[in-house]
Amino acid sequence: MSQYAHLSDPDPELLAAFNAWTASFTTIASAREKAKAFIGMIMDYHRPHLPPDEKYRMEDHKLSVFGGEITVRVLTPRNADNSHEQNSFPLLLWMHGGGWGVSNIDQDDFYLRRICVDLQICILNVDYRLAPEYPFPTGLDDCYSALKWVRLCTSLRTNAAANSSFFNVDLSRGFLVAGQSSGSNFAAAIAHRAVADPFFSDKPVTGHVLQLALVCHPDAYPPECRLEMISMEQNKDAPFLRKEHMLGAWHRYGGSPTDPDVSPLLYKHEGLSPMYAQVCGWDVLRDEGLLYEKLVREAGVHTKVDVYPGAFHGFSCAFSDVRLGVRFDREFREGIRWLLSLSKKDVQQNYGVTATVVDDLPG
Repeated sequence: MSQYAHLSDPDPELLAAFNAWTASFTTIASAREKAKAFIGMIMDYHRPHLPPDEKYRMEDHKLSVFGGEITVRVLTPRNADNSHEQNSFPLLLWMHGGGWGVSNIDQDDFYLRRICVDLQICILNVDYRLAPEYPFPTGLDDCYSALKWVRLCTSLRTNAAANSSFFNVDLSRGFLVAGQSSGSNFAAAIAHRAVADPFFSDKPVTGHVLQLALVCHPDAYPPECRLEMISMEQNKDAPFLRKEHMLGAWHRYGGSPTDPDVSPLLYKHEGLSPMYAQVCGWDVLRDEGLLYEKLVREAGVHTKVDVYPGAFHGFSCAFSDVRLGVRFDREFREGIRWLLSLSKKDVQQNYGVTATVVDDLPG
């Protein structure tokens, strides 16, 4: 039995909120249809809290990628006088969730606008192509292309696109990759890819954020850890993301379970950028997220993880006002600030000391 089994006891406030709300996800077509309403609900929640237009700038760019084109939405803070010359900003590349096959950049758009202004950080929101029409590695490669594009454009300021306010960034202040659920799978794989890629040797990724960490196909769980990896079965009927949904998403996404780009937990983690993770206790993904943090930390990387007992997958999107939802938002912001503080200290070049914060776990 896993030492984390107790984290699946439902949070009473969250359970009451969920029981008053209904959702059904069966086929990929019905999931996409439901996602439209879900995204609308999320945007309606954040709309009254949006910062004034003069506080930020939004730009959509079309990016040519292998076999097609994607949209990247760029959010940039504005200075008090509406200029873009006084300050340069750190950057966060964001990848939405949705089981690799559902949703788009609108899902987190309004929330990211708030983060952009509140944290004074430039955000690149990637509208990657979806499975099953575009299976592995298409979505991952789309996001990695966006990362390389922003790195290139911040260097070549004579490029036409580089005249955008977006490129008033300083990657040495922070160059983060982040995502939720399937987006966190991309973020973990990209953080590992970038370590070995000479393209980023002079401006390395300085941190990565995994919300609802999805980092290992069940068929690739390390044999020595399988007895501890019980959340997929224990939480198989949890709200929002049941075991059958997760297995269906893996099937649509494709790729070999043992490919580290599919299951980033299987990578060697030495030299990885610092990591912040948020893990839900009542989630099929709980144990792989906690194991990933443990392995990364044991590889000498700075890590910080916050755990939400009794919270189900994706709860913070639908129920932002409940106690755990408020905490989830606060700690997400604190996690980004923590990674940016490490970037400023340039500790990404020295991972000899770890900084781990794990709430609500034994010991």
